[in-house]
Amino acid sequence: MGFVKMTPVQDAAIPMFMGNKDVVVEAVTGSGKTLAYLIPVVERLLRLDTPPKKHHVAAIIISPTRELATQIHAVLVSLLRFHAPSAALLNTREDDDTEMIDADAPPPPVFPASTLKAIPQLLLGGNVTPAQDLSAFLKRSPNILIGTPGRLLQLLSSPHVHCPQSSFDALVLDEADRLLDLGFKDDLQRILSRLPKQRRTGLFSASVSEAVDQLVRVGLRNPVRIAVKVKTRVNGKIGEEITLEDKKTPASLQMTYMITPPSHKIPAIQKLLQTLQPQPQKTILYLATCFSVDYFQHVLPAIFTGHVIIPLHGKHPDKVRKRNFAKFVDSIMPSILLTTDVAARGLDIPSVDLVLQIDPPSDPKTFIHRCGRAGRAGRRGLAITFLTPGREEDYIDFLRVRQTPITPFTHDEKTVSDEEAALVTEEIRKVVKTDRAIYDKAQRGFVSWLRAYSKHTASSIFRVADLDWTDLGSAWGLLRLPSMPEIKKWEGDRSLGLAFDLDTYAYKDKVRETQRLAELTGEIKREKKPVYHKKSKEAGEMAWSQKKENHRAKDLRRDKKTTKREAERVSKLTPEERKEEEKLKAMIEEVRKKVKIDEAKAAENEFEGFSD
Repeated sequence: MGFVKMTPVQDAAIPMFMGNKDVVVEAVTGSGKTLAYLIPVVERLLRLDTPPKKHHVAAIIISPTRELATQIHAVLVSLLRFHAPSAALLNTREDDDTEMIDADAPPPPVFPASTLKAIPQLLLGGNVTPAQDLSAFLKRSPNILIGTPGRLLQLLSSPHVHCPQSSFDALVLDEADRLLDLGFKDDLQRILSRLPKQRRTGLFSASVSEAVDQLVRVGLRNPVRIAVKVKTRVNGKIGEEITLEDKKTPASLQMTYMITPPSHKIPAIQKLLQTLQPQPQKTILYLATCFSVDYFQHVLPAIFTGHVIIPLHGKHPDKVRKRNFAKFVDSIMPSILLTTDVAARGLDIPSVDLVLQIDPPSDPKTFIHRCGRAGRAGRRGLAITFLTPGREEDYIDFLRVRQTPITPFTHDEKTVSDEEAALVTEEIRKVVKTDRAIYDKAQRGFVSWLRAYSKHTASSIFRVADLDWTDLGSAWGLLRLPSMPEIKKWEGDRSLGLAFDLDTYAYKDKVRETQRLAELTGEIKREKKPVYHKKSKEAGEMAWSQKKENHRAKDLRRDKKTTKREAERVSKLTPEERKEEEKLKAMIEEVRKKVKIDEAKAAENEFEGFSD
């Protein structure tokens, strides 16, 4: 293995992991957690007396997102370049296309079968089916698996994949708290049940929550807790005693805030991008919801001229996520990644100078992870969070209590006048008026943002009752406010003072516009919008978000009744009838698999996002 310069977290975690200790590691973002577990995993594997048997797994690394799993795999591959036998195997597999091999190139080195090698396999959902993953596993016999919980569980469920006590050595959960937040608890329990109890286990995160303690009690044996934090100066004026406090973010990252009305936030960002020196090459702009990203990706190019706007969120198809993420990472132009919390955890994106948060995240732990995309590995970074004047200013003290202090952003060109804000709003509305489809996305995006805002963890700070609907409408460039129970009693102007005829507002898509006109003239029936059943006057006046929760509870009760009836029906079947039913179910499953394959092939010809 080559020489690796140790960071504090690596220096603390690696000896424990190498010394047969389970570890729970909490360290600031960008401090080298990935290498802190990859190095001992590879070292332990390469120090074995004999190689693991065929189709036997030695280590598993679990990630909450596909992007982070892909990054971990890439770091591991780059690490294995320093180990000749593993590197030779990697090169052979990457050059499967024999037509691309240089005939004059020297043949790759050949090592005996008994030589110890680290062979990784990446397991993700999306375009690769579980059957393809299993086929690759059987062909390559990897001994290190990296992936998301669902796909890992599918592979481990196969009788061809073995994790016996004699071979399995280490389990790593990266961003462990996020794994639980995303609802992977059941999958993790099933994975743990398939692994031997005598193993090395490591939990790594920048913020270890109370939920992780549940996992510690189940999956770890007397773990060593390692916390690597930064000491930051609280005061230090002449004549004062210098005090230090723990900080959960790197010292090279400057975390700041700006107090500004909603309609001034985008103009303020526009001015910052124009005046900051040196100009940030890569900026990440966090929004609250996927629908918000879908809307703002259309209007922000007209405002942030000179920057490439790249959208990324969890509802994008797998190919689009990979392509857009790679486009941002590889971009040589000033770029802005417009994203949600899907890009908040663990991703090590080179040269990110600036992180912007139009709205603070619902989970305060996510705040640290968002900001931590800048200021990594000693590189200077700046994070700015925008807060609305009034009650939202209490968020500053809210973060200080959680050892995440932020300071006011000071910049000569930070102030925005009402006239400048009005000009930006007008520019956004010009874009929206070009296509009714953008108007639809604005309406849906605003409703989804409001729902996220109403569910903020700090509900005493972020209150729907305190929102300025007119200013928010201007901030979003809306042509009118959506119909929402939250503004039913609001006495303001829902049209936002705009004289706009919706009947003549057309779609650019000719098919959609033809359908709209047919609905307008009554030639075809207008599609009904979903309505919630009103059992009483009180139910009819419920907020939209509460109705949604009630609807889900009703669906859950109905599913339970259906399951119960089905169980009763099956219990009355004769053995012959059960065999026939199982045979029928198997045939149906085969048909479903074939349909999925055909749909995947058809989807390859569809629009998949921005091209390079």
